[in-house]
Amino acid sequence: MMLLLIRLLSSLLLLRAVFAIGQNATIAFNASTGSLQLATTSSSVRLLLDSADWPGVLRVADDLASDFGRVTGRNGSLSLVNTNATATNASMIFNVTGRSGWINASGSNSSSSGVIIAGTLGNSTIVQSLIDAGKIDVSAIEGKWESFTSQLVKSPVDGVSQALVIAGSDKRGTIYGLYDISEQIGVSPWYFMADVPPASHAAIYALDTKKTQASPSVKYRGFFINDEAPALTGWMNANFQKSTYGSAFGADFYAVVFELLLRLRANYLWPAMWGSMFNVDDPRSQPLADEYGVVMGTSHTEPMMRATNEWGQFGSGAWQWNTNNASIYPFFADGAERALPYEGVMTVGMRGSHDTAMSANVETDMLENIVDTQRQILKDVYGSETGVPQVWCLYKEVQGYYEAGMRVPDDVILLWADDNWGNNRRLPVGNETDRSGGAGVYYHFDYVGDPRNHKWINAVQLEHTWEQMHMAYERGARELWIVNVGDIKPLEIPINHFFDLAYDITLWEADSVPRWAAQWAAREFGASASRQTADVLEKYGMLVAKRKYELVDPSTYSLINYEEADNVLAQWQALGKQAQGIHDSLPSAAQPAFFQMVLHPVLAGGNVYDIHVSAAKNQLYAGQGRTSANIFAQRVLDKFSYDHELTTRYNGLLDGKWEHMMDQTHLGYVYWQQPMRQVTPPLQYVQTLERSLRGDMGVAVEGSNASVPGDDRYHTLSSNSLTLPPIDPYGPERWIEIFSSGTNEFSWNVSAAPWVKFSQTSGTLSPTGNNTDTRIYVSVDWASAPSGSNTTAINITSSTDYGTQFSAPTVILPYNHTSIPSSFTSGFVESDGHISIEAPHYTRPASNASSLFTTIPSYGRTLSGVHLTDPLSPSLSPSSDAALEYDFYAFTANTTANITLYLSPSLNTDPSRPLRYAVALDADAPEEVAYVTDQPAGALPVGWETAVADAVWVSVTGNHSVAEEGAHTLRVWLLEPGVVLQKVVLDLGGVRESYLGPPESYRV
Repeated sequence: MMLLLIRLLSSLLLLRAVFAIGQNATIAFNASTGSLQLATTSSSVRLLLDSADWPGVLRVADDLASDFGRVTGRNGSLSLVNTNATATNASMIFNVTGRSGWINASGSNSSSSGVIIAGTLGNSTIVQSLIDAGKIDVSAIEGKWESFTSQLVKSPVDGVSQALVIAGSDKRGTIYGLYDISEQIGVSPWYFMADVPPASHAAIYALDTKKTQASPSVKYRGFFINDEAPALTGWMNANFQKSTYGSAFGADFYAVVFELLLRLRANYLWPAMWGSMFNVDDPRSQPLADEYGVVMGTSHTEPMMRATNEWGQFGSGAWQWNTNNASIYPFFADGAERALPYEGVMTVGMRGSHDTAMSANVETDMLENIVDTQRQILKDVYGSETGVPQVWCLYKEVQGYYEAGMRVPDDVILLWADDNWGNNRRLPVGNETDRSGGAGVYYHFDYVGDPRNHKWINAVQLEHTWEQMHMAYERGARELWIVNVGDIKPLEIPINHFFDLAYDITLWEADSVPRWAAQWAAREFGASASRQTADVLEKYGMLVAKRKYELVDPSTYSLINYEEADNVLAQWQALGKQAQGIHDSLPSAAQPAFFQMVLHPVLAGGNVYDIHVSAAKNQLYAGQGRTSANIFAQRVLDKFSYDHELTTRYNGLLDGKWEHMMDQTHLGYVYWQQPMRQVTPPLQYVQTLERSLRGDMGVAVEGSNASVPGDDRYHTLSSNSLTLPPIDPYGPERWIEIFSSGTNEFSWNVSAAPWVKFSQTSGTLSPTGNNTDTRIYVSVDWASAPSGSNTTAINITSSTDYGTQFSAPTVILPYNHTSIPSSFTSGFVESDGHISIEAPHYTRPASNASSLFTTIPSYGRTLSGVHLTDPLSPSLSPSSDAALEYDFYAFTANTTANITLYLSPSLNTDPSRPLRYAVALDADAPEEVAYVTDQPAGALPVGWETAVADAVWVSVTGNHSVAEEGAHTLRVWLLEPGVVLQKVVLDLGGVRESYLGPPESYRV
């Protein structure tokens, strides 16, 4: 923890000066020894480039000139040498953006300050002259992919005494070098897409330091715009002209997307597919991407650079290779020829139309024939089968074909896919890591499908992304990462994090998310808000990791056990207040961005939880005859209206700039597909004009749906008594609720043995207003309580009668006056018949095992995750010392225990090495468990739908002997990389139903 705090504080100190996430600083806002003044509020920076450089480089230089203006109030100027054919080379950029040329494109100022020289190796005579003169050394980047170097150089060209020189190994190397300056001076990649305003500064300086940026960790890094209706499509239709074919997704929109990708240090795009045809809707789009410097591809279901909808518009016959290849062949060939002039990664293979399997009984030899045919087309068009990078996406059923022996050419990128829920299904194994094409990952932040869509707002835990993508990288999936981002908004934060991992994953370790979040927040909102914002993001990640919004319903969290529903809702409410406080403290210009990316998801997410918890109370309370059932019905309706208010606020932000972006329905799911209209959960009402049969007072207790006086299906008829869960010195207080169940005001009183204590002993409740219910907490003065285990009665009386047939109710309190010996100094203590332990709270690792394990803070549903440090670790056995040891003290003896492990919903990424753990109590032999059971033909594992819905595998082993009261040790072995342990529960007979399991037990 101390190391984490030191890292976090160090990053915050750095961020007082610069704002580039994870990057070495070359820019400052104050002068220092050897620094060069680049710009001030009265003097502008001048950028000097060669007109022969790539159009995308010149365009980004123009962006940088404008970015200086955003910070200092004075745009920089752009000057070119060798001006001859620029307009022709950048025709699409000029055509789409309206720019008329590069020379002084941002406007010049009479007073000039510093100079930035930028250029690409092989395309810039200025850079080459500096190399020839020995003034810069580019050997570290020469021949590298997307690398750059920057440094101050004296007398670089005539008339310039000193300049900041940026040299790129290729066009995107130079682009990233220029945008690196943009980010450092405080211009966020999200300045348009999330309205992040840069802070103003009086001066900007280049530091006297050399920076060399190595090639990115992952070669191709991109996102997939998918499931883009209703939100993004609605916004597009309102802001852009539709094509002849009805789509508004044209070059004017993609210009914004291309710039965003490049500012995020990404380079690859799968364009929107469901209602669009990237190359057809607007013929400017593909050449524009190339001029910008973005590598184009198509999705897993759109081979050979042809959009799915193109077949519907221009194809002939069925999309079936075995019966219609004569029509499909020229369709493929046309796609290859159209893509020839431009940089791209060609998707090969074939799936059924519109993201479906081709057929139930497809043969691998037919798929191989399809790819062989496609590669012959590529040979004819490109001159070689390997003339263009190719990717085969092993998505859904296609993975099954590969596992069945499908042959894939060695140079083709194997794009492994997750399960659509952020859990990688497969990663390279064995000699797959030696393939020349390499491997990649198709990942999801958004999905439409089983068990339920998740596409409303950001519900991504960054720690989980790190764990999965770090594993992928270490296992050799480094050639291409593509992430499904739905509408782009509102997934700004996980997108940014994903691309920062892909750009340089070596910067980010298991405990890095708070540091990353603080740097991100400092860039977007300033250093003063960074720590608090990072804390909000951390807590938000824990809350959304419990369950996707679309899967939450009134039955998700327990109202009666462990105060689970109330505690989760209280966390949301506290987080809402914290986020609102940060928002209100920011300058007004920064508040729209904070609302979009932080405050809205916190408020809207918490409100959805409030709707479902309130609906759960309505249903429970109606069954108990509580007057307050109607109050909670009204609360549901009020929060339902508030959901609409938040949607309207988002859509209307900045004079309606983002109208329709929050149109996604998210309330009323009954199966996987989105509801067509927002719907409340079912509500019930009680008749408040009539007195209940029990009179005016009702009583309910923790751990039961029952209520008294009277009868219901949850307790013995005519017993008029309820029993609380047992209480002991190491467990929580218990609670009783007294409530209005009639038409008259009444006074109540509770009494018991003098050593039983109550949070209140009397009061008055009314059938109207907000005074209908009260919760009384029950505790014990253990110094005065009898020893041993027994029960005691709590008497509850009302000032009015109990109806015509009932009498005053009684609550029974079981108590266990237990005590641990002084010799037990470390570990957990049984209470209420169980021991619950958060994974990182192990007493010790077994001998020689301390380096085997790493804790991922704030990971999973309840606290953190523990996994094997080395993702390349060989399989371990329980005979080794590689165990986590948890000491505990049990009072329940001569019994057997069930041991439940809550494990992250990871999958078997190596078919020959299923995820395994082992457990043992004391000296018992370890019991080994493989808890993910794969199915044939690429199908998802047994129980997968439940695991991803619950966000954990819940694995139970039984019949563990607890022979005697006293100290014991539970040992847990994590036997494979990918096993991430979140929580352990030993059930000695007292575990009650809940979603998250019992809260952590008392720890000595």
